[in-house]
Amino acid sequence: MNITELTINNVRASYKGSFLNNDLVLIDELAKLPLPNEPRRTRCIILGLCLKGKAQYSVDTIDHTVQPNDVILINEGLVLDNYMLSPDFSGIGILMSSDFFHEIIQGIHELSSLFLFSRTHPVLTLNHIEVKNIEFYFRALKYKVDEKNHHFRTDVVRSLMMTMIYDISNAIYRLQQINDKRQTRAEAIFTSFIRLVEENFRHERRVSWYGEQLCITPKYLSETVKQISRRTPNEWIDNFVTLEVRVLLKNSTMSIKEIAQTMNFPNQSFLGKYFKEHVGMSPSDYRKK
Repeated sequence: MNITELTINNVRASYKGSFLNNDLVLIDELAKLPLPNEPRRTRCIILGLCLKGKAQYSVDTIDHTVQPNDVILINEGLVLDNYMLSPDFSGIGILMSSDFFHEIIQGIHELSSLFLFSRTHPVLTLNHIEVKNIEFYFRALKYKVDEKNHHFRTDVVRSLMMTMIYDISNAIYRLQQINDKRQTRAEAIFTSFIRLVEENFRHERRVSWYGEQLCITPKYLSETVKQISRRTPNEWIDNFVTLEVRVLLKNSTMSIKEIAQTMNFPNQSFLGKYFKEHVGMSPSDYRKK
């Protein structure tokens, strides 16, 4: 069975909220968003904040419960199902395209590392001040997204999003410090692997190399990473590489040949085949879209 995808486009079609192109949708009231009765694979990044009531859902078959002051962070490529909201549920939501998110945080390594914490901790409980901060940013984002005649609208929204992400990352950092004290060996290996990939993916894509740096076998690394994240090390490496190439194609004047050199591909043709295999189109077509 093919799983229907959850995209910014189909959310825009079913919910008339504030939006910025196909990059961002703001949902004033999550309870008013029509919930599908079948699994959906995410093709965007989802951030939700529960203000009242309770919600239940599953991510890749794992059940989660959300209560007031809980924030959820759901990455791209995961399967959501078994949705249920209590009658008094109320919450706000933000959907971002993966490209938009990575444009915002590119070059800020610590932020993306912190957001990886959400892979194993998709529901985070915030304190009162952190909740008020997110509500404030949401209102400011909605005001600016709706200001369609503002010449610098996209840039202002991007700046506001970056500021909000810093505040959310600060909350994640606080929770991570508490969690680190009881982190399992598998979680520690996964965290170290992701940090290594983040620093080296532009020139190193061999799982064996990462195993050597962590002083473990490639097999043990693969089993551990798959256990924690439900993704293989190769999938993580490919994800970092393709996201970086997307950002360079959309936000730089580098030629495809120069991008291939920057990303340590043997040649432009090799990059083209790799990119098409993972993204579904050629680099030049992606740049034009």
